[in-house]
Formats: sequence, structure tokens, C-alpha cells
Amino acid sequence: MPIITISRGSYSRGKEVAEKLAQALNYEVISRGLILEASEKFNIPEIKMVRAVHDAPSILDRFTFGKEIYIAFFRSILLKHVQKDNVVYHGLGGHFFLKGIPHVLKVRIQADIEDRVMAEMKREGISAEKARFILKKDDDERRKWSLSLYGVDTSDPNLYDVVLSIKKLTVDDAVDILLHAAKLPCFQATPESKKILDDMVLASQAEVSLVKKYPNVAVSSKDGDIFVNVKTSIDSESEIIGDIQAVVGKLEGVKDIKVSVMPLRG
Repeated sequence: MPIITISRGSYSRGKEVAEKLAQALNYEVISRGLILEASEKFNIPEIKMVRAVHDAPSILDRFTFGKEIYIAFFRSILLKHVQKDNVVYHGLGGHFFLKGIPHVLKVRIQADIEDRVMAEMKREGISAEKARFILKKDDDERRKWSLSLYGVDTSDPNLYDVVLSIKKLTVDDAVDILLHAAKLPCFQATPESKKILDDMVLASQAEVSLVKKYPNVAVSSKDGDIFVNVKTSIDSESEIIGDIQAVVGKLEGVKDIKVSVMPLRG
């Protein structure tokens, strides 16, 4: 069975779809709780994790790499959860964080803007004008987040395998459609796709062990071999390579470590 990610805007009924779908499949449903888990594991204030995962990067982030570091932490937690399979994740960035895993069914849930405005008005006790402003601001933040980090608009339908609009379709209709999609051969886990996920998990673990000291780091993995590319202003290449190999070598499952050091140009 596939891993399922559900992307949605606020008041788009995506949470309801995710929970009902998970119940029907007997899957675990995960979302915001991952932020708290990452906060506790990596000793990061929860509010910083929330802002990293949900807010567009600030000018300061672009110089300090704060957002990239926190997102690396969050992604490592998400990858460990989905490695178990039988998971529905609803929240921002699932289709980005799990990119490249063949047995991921990527879903986008949309809702009519007027229905969203009414829901915001009812919940917050505000005017339609104020509700519309808040929803637009929230949607813009999500677009800025994905554009700044990944160069794509999170509302682009080409990012997803299935896009569903909750208007004529009900939540139950959407769940029925996704139950059918989840059984299609193209989304089933295979030994090869599970191996890809295992490699991504190991690479992510290596990344979080390095990213605080080396924020300009990119890590990949294949069959236990770790490949590290790092940009840094430190002069001693051999010292950097030795440090990275010592840190990453402590991880379970690592067979070999190859490090490429490039100068950081200001």
C-alpha cells in the first residue's frame, strides 16, 4: 500500500479527508504532532519549528540558515514515520519532503473560497472581509514558503497525483476516490521503492548530524554509502573531511562516506 500525503489550504476539509481515509485504510494519520516530536528530539523551541515549517523565510533566515536547519530536523522525523508504511500525512510540504519515493500518493484537496470564508467567519466571529484577508494571507505564506525553498508553487496541480475539489464532491466522495487510487498498482510499495526510502532516511539522519555545524550541506545515500557535499569557508579541507567522516560514521547502517568540500563564496 502507498504512503499518502494530503496538501490543503486552511478550511479546505483536508484534515477530515485525511482522518477518514486513514480510518478506512487502518493507517496511522500524522500531522502537526511531528513538529512537537522534532522540537523535543532536537531541543528546539516549538514556536521556531512551527515557523520554520509554516512561515515563508525571513530576510534573516536567508543569512543564518535557521529555516533550512529546522526543516532538516522536521523532515528526518517525517521520513522515520513513513518508513513504517501505512501512513497518511496531512500538512505542508509532504510532497516536497518525500519527493522521489515511488510509492507515495500525493493528493491536493481544494475547497470553494466562499465556503472557506464562511468557515473562517464562523470560527473566528469576524466579517467576511476580514476572513477573506486572513485566508489570502495564509495562502500567500504557503506559496512563498514553497517558492523560496523549492522554487515551485505549492498550489500547482502538477505537483500532485490527484487534485480534488470539495464542493460538489463531499468529504466521503473524496475518501472513496482515494481509496480506489490507493489500490492502483502504480502506488504500491516494492522492494525497490522501499530501498529508495531507506536510503533517504539514512541520508536524512546524516544531514541532521551535520547541518548545525555545516548548514550548506547536501547528503545522499545509496546502499549504505553516504555522499556529502559541503560548502564552507573553513580552510582545512582534510580537517573538515575527517570531522564529517567521524560524525557520520557513528550512524547505524553506514558503510562508506565520501565527502566533497567546496569553498563558500561570499
